[in-house]
Amino acid sequence: MTTPVLLLIPGMSNTPAVWGPTRAHLGDGLEVRVTDVRAGADIADMARRAWDELAEVAPDRPLFLAGFSMGGYVALQMQATAPRPLQGLALVCSSARADSPDGAPMRERAIAAATRDYPKYVNSVSQWLLAHAPDMAPALLQAIRDDQLAAGAETTVRQQRAVAQRADHRERLRGLSLPLLAVAGERDQLVPPALSQEAAALVPCARVEIVPGVGHLLPWEAPRTLAALLRGWVDATLSAA
Repeated sequence: MTTPVLLLIPGMSNTPAVWGPTRAHLGDGLEVRVTDVRAGADIADMARRAWDELAEVAPDRPLFLAGFSMGGYVALQMQATAPRPLQGLALVCSSARADSPDGAPMRERAIAAATRDYPKYVNSVSQWLLAHAPDMAPALLQAIRDDQLAAGAETTVRQQRAVAQRADHRERLRGLSLPLLAVAGERDQLVPPALSQEAAALVPCARVEIVPGVGHLLPWEAPRTLAALLRGWVDATLSAA
């Protein structure tokens, strides 16, 4: 079998570095790519750009998508508009729903805060999203903040608006034959585990994994665990084919 490809898609206010710790533990025999979603105007544009990056991947090579948070919305959009077969779809701390009605005022407050003082916004958001920030190594906390700072205020504002306009994919997922992996952080306050369970329940060939003691920033907080789940899912899917 040809070497499978796993495309990793970052979340909001992330550079590709968000996937670095997880990528380091994915092992051999798998071509791992990380797309950069910072330039996308909206979720559909991010999906188109990601597909363009995969244009040279031969159709007979197994292709898996894994999106973190906002990256999960991009992965769902990629699957909805796929120009070639996919072997699997993974949603990490993500959801198949459209934005909630009460999301708009929250996003406007976030946009105002990011525009007014972006470093202060980053510090506040990172503390809220992490399950155990007080116990986290200072170097890791700094890496998380540095990644968000590198993404920048302009990208964050654009992505907040893109996420607010995302599609609801729940009805389309019903009966989907594609293997789906939904991974959630037990203490995720932004995308509660129930939303991962909801997405997985819609797909017959799906499994859900809830990582104990982890918040929303699962790729930073538990990269070894996430890598093991992703690699196990890819290997099991290929073995069953």
